[in-house]
Amino acid sequence: MTAMPHPPLTQEDILLEGFLALDTPEGFRAELIEGEIVVTPPPDGDHEHYISRIVRQVIRRAATEMDVSGNKGLTLKGVPAAPKDHVIPDATFAPAWRSLFLGAAPWMPCDGVALVLEVTSTRPGADREVKRRCYARGGIPLYLLVDREDSAVTLFTDPENGDYREQHRVPFGKTLCLPDPFGFDLETDGFI
Repeated sequence: MTAMPHPPLTQEDILLEGFLALDTPEGFRAELIEGEIVVTPPPDGDHEHYISRIVRQVIRRAATEMDVSGNKGLTLKGVPAAPKDHVIPDATFAPAWRSLFLGAAPWMPCDGVALVLEVTSTRPGADREVKRRCYARGGIPLYLLVDREDSAVTLFTDPENGDYREQHRVPFGKTLCLPDPFGFDLETDGFI
């Protein structure tokens, strides 16, 4: 009995296989974004300060009770001729009634995610452009970007055709309306 030959691996298959086999140092984060493996170092304290300010407000003020994960790997539709994107937002929010994170694999689909949060760090251009496109391709309804270099917060909404059609930007110190299921004005005065 002869074994059936395996179809040859494509370059995308090899890249994805290599990415999934990575063993990054503790605290580092590896992502596969638009066919590129990106490894980032642990964040600084200011980065975590912004995340903490937002998470506390969501927990206290959101119209819908939210679950949050600070290290959830998401698989998203990739660009043509590239494997699926594998990204780790700084924070991922989903309605608590969905129990989206319960029993989820380390890399899960983004179905049911309400909002992802990124705070710019070592590669601000990736957060502003590349990750924005990734989240839009994944159909994530809301993308919140805290841009430390520009001292501004931007909410991207209405994903369509690989990008967000709407954006609402405020400088640090102003409020930003988060639509349903959040339904409150995000205070950014603590970011200054």
